[in-house]
Amino acid sequence: MVPLTAAVMQGASPSIPGAGVISVCALLFTVASFWWINARQGHLKSWEPRSFAAVVHSSMARLRLPLVLHNTGAKPIVVQDLRLSFPDEPASHLPLLWMSSPSSLQPGPEDDTKLPAGFAVAGREAQQLLIEFEAPFSGFVPEPRDYRVRLEARVGHRKGWRTLLTFTLRAANIVDPDRYTVYSNATLELTKEDKQKADAAIVELLDDQGDRSARRDREQRDSRGSDGDNDMNP
Repeated sequence: MVPLTAAVMQGASPSIPGAGVISVCALLFTVASFWWINARQGHLKSWEPRSFAAVVHSSMARLRLPLVLHNTGAKPIVVQDLRLSFPDEPASHLPLLWMSSPSSLQPGPEDDTKLPAGFAVAGREAQQLLIEFEAPFSGFVPEPRDYRVRLEARVGHRKGWRTLLTFTLRAANIVDPDRYTVYSNATLELTKEDKQKADAAIVELLDDQGDRSARRDREQRDSRGSDGDNDMNP
């Protein structure tokens, strides 16, 4: 009986390490899954706004942006502060600071604004908010052209300012800088074929207008000629 028992144990011993590896892998997978679902610290993501409100003076620049912040992790992220900067403009000494959280994108007398206050973005959720930035006496007045703008945030689990987003602000759309109103920040992207079609349509429109103008001139000359003939008849 002893040799048989030893033989059985010798035959079963190679399977013991394999079972142990499987158990360890299962334990690691369980711990990693729990951490990923419940404890992973993510980061904030944001996207280029499609519109903005702006007013620009020599002593003040104010922007109002509709922002969406998405938390990629499982743990909430506390946003303590936000600011805007123009990294490519040496004249922009001061960033645009978070001045208020308005209730609507369009400024107006009934606008309900709130002072800046920290907020939390829950794990794996997105939050939409309106933020008004201002830089008093910045010495920088945006010109009617595109600017590279950087959105930065201070969050509770990190030190210092963190870049959330770098996007293009199309200040060329600000046609009335003294009036605080909303402008589009979208760009019109046309293919080569679309541009050719647009050019052809403009040429056709101009030709049509020229034909109508020439036809109107002929009709006026004919009308004046007819009136002269009637005056000569007894």
